[in-house]
Amino acid sequence: MALRYLHTMVRVLDLEKSLEFWKILGLQEIRRMENQEGRFTLIFLAPPGQSECPLELTYNWDGDPGLPSDSRHFGHVAYEVDDIHATCAHLAANGVTINRPPRDGRMAFVRSPDNVSVELLQRGAALPPAEPWVSAPNIGHW
Repeated sequence: MALRYLHTMVRVLDLEKSLEFWKILGLQEIRRMENQEGRFTLIFLAPPGQSECPLELTYNWDGDPGLPSDSRHFGHVAYEVDDIHATCAHLAANGVTINRPPRDGRMAFVRSPDNVSVELLQRGAALPPAEPWVSAPNIGHW
């Protein structure tokens, strides 16, 4: 049996707010499908040059009352970054809460507007611990 990974799907409640978050993180839209009959929109996002493993945002036009308030059952999506400190500074400057700061120079967590946990990992060796991250507390759940 051959198996090939296709994508990860997350449901979103506010399409524009969610798109803004994922674009701030560095993903770009690679494909969009709007289904009039099913009343939903699918948007596929990926880091530049990595369209083979996209993130699918599913937006139901009439709302999604069955969406859990906490998406922890999902786990998280993870992205490797060139500079964990600069990435977190960029996210924070754009209004994203750093739930688990990169105190160790290696790992951080943030959450999307739809409560999806996003793990950020430093490419290669951990960076030397640095402020403001060393002193920053955890905020909320990650």
